[in-house]
Order: sequence, then C-alpha cells, then structure tokens
Amino acid sequence: MPEIHFLEQSTIDKIAAGEVVERPSSIVKELVENAIDAGATAITVEIRDGGISFIRITDNGCGISREEVPMAFLRHSTSKIRTVEDLAAISSLGFRGEALSSIAAVSQVELITKTGDALTASRYVIEGSKEIKFEEIGAPNGTTFLVRNLFYNTPARQKFLKSPQTEAGYINDFMERLALSKPEISFQFISNNQPKLSTSGNGDLKEVIYRIYGRDIAMNLIEIHEECAFLKLDGFLGKPVISRGNRNFESYFVNGRYVKDKIVSKAIETAYKLHLMQHQYPFAALNLKMDGSLLDINVHPAKMELRFSNGSEVYDFLNRSVQKALSQGELIPEVSVAPANRGNDRREKKGEGVSREFKNQRSEVPVPAPKKDVRPEPFEQKRLASLKEEGQQNHQLILKETAIYEKPFLEQQARARHRVIGQVFDTYWLVQFEEKLFIIDQHAAHEKVLFERLMRDFKKKDFTSQQISPPIVVSLNMREEELLKKYREEFQKLGYEIESFGGKEYAICAVPGNLYNLSAKDLFIEMLDELSDETGRRTSDAIIEKIASMSCKAAVKGKQHLSSAEIEKLLDKLLSCENPYQCPHGRPTIISMTKYELEKKFKRII
Repeated sequence: MPEIHFLEQSTIDKIAAGEVVERPSSIVKELVENAIDAGATAITVEIRDGGISFIRITDNGCGISREEVPMAFLRHSTSKIRTVEDLAAISSLGFRGEALSSIAAVSQVELITKTGDALTASRYVIEGSKEIKFEEIGAPNGTTFLVRNLFYNTPARQKFLKSPQTEAGYINDFMERLALSKPEISFQFISNNQPKLSTSGNGDLKEVIYRIYGRDIAMNLIEIHEECAFLKLDGFLGKPVISRGNRNFESYFVNGRYVKDKIVSKAIETAYKLHLMQHQYPFAALNLKMDGSLLDINVHPAKMELRFSNGSEVYDFLNRSVQKALSQGELIPEVSVAPANRGNDRREKKGEGVSREFKNQRSEVPVPAPKKDVRPEPFEQKRLASLKEEGQQNHQLILKETAIYEKPFLEQQARARHRVIGQVFDTYWLVQFEEKLFIIDQHAAHEKVLFERLMRDFKKKDFTSQQISPPIVVSLNMREEELLKKYREEFQKLGYEIESFGGKEYAICAVPGNLYNLSAKDLFIEMLDELSDETGRRTSDAIIEKIASMSCKAAVKGKQHLSSAEIEKLLDKLLSCENPYQCPHGRPTIISMTKYELEKKFKRII
C-alpha cells in the first residue's frame, strides 16, 4: 500500500489554484470583481498575448491598507464574510478568499495600492506564492494588479491554453457581460494596445448594448420592468427579428452576478417559443434582484452557477413577464432594400456574433442627413456630439427613421385605412397603410389564426375523459413514477385515468376526449419527460407543439389563389389574434417596407 504523507505547501497552492485559475480570463474575472466590490467606478483591463504574458487591471476603488497587503494573498483571507451564516446573504461578487492566493501561486504578481487616507502607496511583488518585495511608492488612490507569465512554474498546464486570440476572446466576452451588468461603472478593455471596449459608466444600459452589439440590436429592443414579492426584473429583450442561432446573446445577471442557469434560460426561451423559429434564441440583457437567502451561489469555484430555493416560482414569474413584454407593441420586422453585407450574412447563418471589426465599420459611415422630424436616440446624440468634437464631422451614425402613425397597423381602429392591393405569386398579400407597405404570408397568417383558435379551446380546460379498451400499458422508471405521483391530479384534470398495473407498469384507462387526434400514449410520455425538467412546469409544450403541427397542416398553402373577399376575411381574423406577428413555428407572418426605403431605391431621395 502506498505510504500516506503530507503535500508540500507549494504543491497544495498549485492544486488549489487549479480550481480558480483555469485561463487568463479567470484571473481577469476574479480581479475585476474584487475591484467592483472595492467600490470602483472606473476599471481598465489591459492584456498582451491573450493575457498569457501580461495582464494589468487598474481601478479607482478604496484600495488595500499597507498592513493588510501580505494577508490578502493568504488562502481563505477575505473581507467579504466572517462566519458561515454570512454565506446566506452574500452581496459581493467575490467572497471565497482564494483568488489572490491562487493567482500568485501560478504567476508573477505585482500589486500597487493606496487607500484614500494614506500618504503613500504600497508595492508588493509575489511570485509563485513567494514574497519578493514590499515597499512604499507614490501612486494615486485605488489598486493596480500586474500579472505576468501565467503558469510559468506549471508548464504542464500552460500547454492546455488556447491561442492568444482565443484567450483574448474569452476575456472580451467576460468584459462585455460585466459592462452589461454594471452600466454605472466605466469599463475599458485594451488588447495588444488596441481598444476593444469602452463604456461611459453613466448608468444607461441601452448605451452599453449599443457600444457592444451595435445599432441593429440597440434599435430593436423591448424594455422590461416587472416585480413580484420575491423578485425584481429589469433590462432589455430583443425583438424576434434579432434572434441568433446560439445563446451567446443571452445575458442574465442575478444580484449583479453573471450566471448560467437552466431555470432562467428556459423561462425566457419558452416565452419566445411562438415568436422564434426552431433552434433560434433571443437577445436578452436582464438583471434579476432577489433576497440572497433564496439563493445558493456557493455551488462552484467559478461562481457561474447558482440554485434557487423557489425555482418553480422564479420560472413562472420570468415566463409571464417576458410573455407580457412581447405582447406589447408591434413586432413587425422592417426590411430594407439596401444591399446586405455578405460577410455578415455568412456569420449570421452560422449563428455567430457580429465581429468587432464589422460593428465598428457599420457604426460610423457617411449617410444622408435625416429628415427634420427624425430624432436619434439619446445615446446616439451623445456619440454624434463626441464625434464632432474629435473632428470627425464627415462621419455620422446610421440613424433610425421611425414612421409615425396615428394608429399602429394591427389595431382594429386602423383596419378601415388598410388598402389591400392584392396577392403576389399566389402566396403573399400586399397591404398599404399610411407610409408603409405591409407584406403578409397567407400560409403563416392562416396557421396563426387556426393555432390560436385551438389554443383557446385547450386553455378553457373543459376536458372530458374517454374510456379506452383495452387500456394502454406503460412502463415507467423510478423518476417517472415519482413525477406521476406528484402530478397525478394534473393528469386527472386533463382527462387521464391512470391505475397501477403491478411493478413498474401503469394502465391508462381513460384519455382526454379532445386530444385533436393526438396519440394519447406518446403525449403522456412527452408530458412526463417535460415535467422532469428542473423548472417543474405544469404546462405542456408537447401539446402546444402538436397543436402547432395540426394548424400547419390545415392552413391554406402558398401558391393557392385567394379571392379579395377571402383575403379580407382572413386579414380580419389575423388582426384579432393575440400574437399576429409570427406563425406557431416562429416564422414572421408580416413584414413591412417604408415608402422612404422605396424612394431611396428609385433615387427619388439621394
């Protein structure tokens, strides 16, 4: 049997560092979060070679007193908590007391810090957990960390790092998320002497979104503010027109902390389900504030995961709030006849974010002066003013031109002013209203009308049971049996009668009488699978998806000629829908084009 012995302290430190310091972005995360906890209002991050060879983080926070500087690099030394009870109400971003110790164990660290009441600053150098120098110097208030040569003493870990460009990308992504969570803090990020991110710190979240994602997204946002007894929700959602093929544009912050959580993401994505096509995800920048005692954030050293003590209530509130926000205002996408950027199109098809270079190119281009009644957003006004002061009078931002209607297109009061021009390609209707041309997909429109009618019947919950003989026998595993017992009453309300058939088998003796020709057994299994989700939801996406498929099959098809009377009648029904903007599969039912865009194309406007 191998002999049991104690590890050397240097080995212990390096093992502990492996839990916290995975790559350069881990160091940036820990140090920037400490700067925020120190009350900094301006933070600058500079890196070289993806942060592998050099990281400098400067803040204007409260600083560290001279006598506490060496103590800060000891394991489990922290100013954030004192007792285990404090873990139940953590408001700071960092709290474990492992960050500085772990970073110093695998890199060469230099700290320069000064408190407001000190006459001089302290300079502390530590390499591989060994103190090298501790002296007094002159420096402004705040703290500067310099981290050099990551993993210089653990080359086995260094070889697992990605390319400098990839590592810099991880840091850039983190800085963008942090800027979204803290719009009241000014962030600067510089990579290889090139500015990559700059925010003003004026508290305007929409301005931060504009600086990170560009005009297209900033101009297609839905503001959201909702509150309940245990949770407050603020931020912005993207209109369905700016969906993406992955979750990279979803940012959720709980008490200021960026997290990845299944309950939060599922609640938002489910609310978007009928607005987006399959495998498309929304844009979201949402801040959630709640009592810290309802959270467990001490789940993982990286603090990217958490647990809610009331997960199902959180899910229901978020889902309702997002649905409510999406139901307000018109969501008709406006198309442009201007040539598209082919390079950007390719990236969009892959579901990737827009590159920094392209965003910079499209943010400042020469454009005609806007019409007299068009006003740029407040954050664009500031940006234009700054451009003028820098002597860049020849560059302007692309401004959003907003047509002003007396009544939105889809309001019943506006119906009398709709001018149905006719049908194109036996598939699309052309409708003129005020200064816009609206194009409607007849198949998608009829799908939505049928879908909402079937859903209204389903939501009435007027279910009847239909006895079946012989019964349907299903075998359930332990988890499925537990769910059946927990939600047996819900299945009974739907019209199911289920009895134990011995062992793991159960007999379905009756099924809902209005299943719209769906398979009772398949639907039952799909509902159980859905209930196994961590959200503990009691609604059935399975039924909704089946109803969507039914409405698709029954709807009028493309290339099917309709008379003017049929178009008018179906248009009336579409206007009465709760969500007339997308078909049940997420495709748009209506798009629009402004008179202004057409006149530009025909050179009536130069």
